[in-house]
Amino acid sequence: MTYCRDTAEIHDALIHLVQEGRRRIRLAEQLGDDVLEKEPWRVGPRLVILLEEVNATMAQLKRYWERIRESGDAKVSPAVDALAEILFMGRAVRLHVLLVAQSATARAIGGPEMRENFATRILVRYTLNAWRMLVLEVSPAPAPTRRPGRVQVVLGGRAQETQVLNLSDAEAREWAMSGVHSSGEAGPLLPKPTTPEPAPVLPVPAPADRPRRPHRRPERHSRGTGPRAAGRRAPSAGRRRRRAAHSPAGAPAAAHACCAALGSRQRPGLPGLGRQARQAGRRTPLPRR
Repeated sequence: MTYCRDTAEIHDALIHLVQEGRRRIRLAEQLGDDVLEKEPWRVGPRLVILLEEVNATMAQLKRYWERIRESGDAKVSPAVDALAEILFMGRAVRLHVLLVAQSATARAIGGPEMRENFATRILVRYTLNAWRMLVLEVSPAPAPTRRPGRVQVVLGGRAQETQVLNLSDAEAREWAMSGVHSSGEAGPLLPKPTTPEPAPVLPVPAPADRPRRPHRRPERHSRGTGPRAAGRRAPSAGRRRRRAAHSPAGAPAAAHACCAALGSRQRPGLPGLGRQARQAGRRTPLPRR
């Protein structure tokens, strides 16, 4: 693993990688497609090139070349041209590029044709303009989420929401170095995360097995009895007479008394109340003159 810490190291590393790519292309032409199809490792081990903060890195490479170039040198930085050449020929000779950018514009990467060489695109916390610029073939754009580690993986014109791992620097390095090395020896494997044991599920008894509570019918008390009427005082005689006068049970008696009084006060020339009408407690309609 080679880590470039400044712009000069990045400049030299890209030039070295493009020279390695040209050497592998010449070797692949000698071996032939039939051999490379069965034994692709013959051109050399797989090399993964990781470029972080491409927006700032490309600008620094251009300024660095303007500072060190001499008269007669090309105006364009050879490191920028080397990156473009690697992107065009890299996959055929096992050179793979992982590029990280805040805004992967065509000007930042080196041109729209260079951006089209990335078959897989991973977007996180993107804007609508960034989605339309990078993933124009997928529409409508899915709504971005603020959940940590949730990304959109675009491959083959299809976007798939995916959850990525959250590892520390030490864990990421150990995981990256745990594969098969070029010498053929396997590195240490990461310990499998322990998952908590699920809580035991208690069996739920069937409805027939549940104990039934005894059904109690509410007690009904007649008017004037029961626990609420215990503290009431008995009504007086006057109140009992008023209740009897206004109650429906006392209505026929009051009507009968009224009819009897009307029958005793007969007007001259009018017939009196009939006997049956007085007994029924109602008044006989008077005849019209």
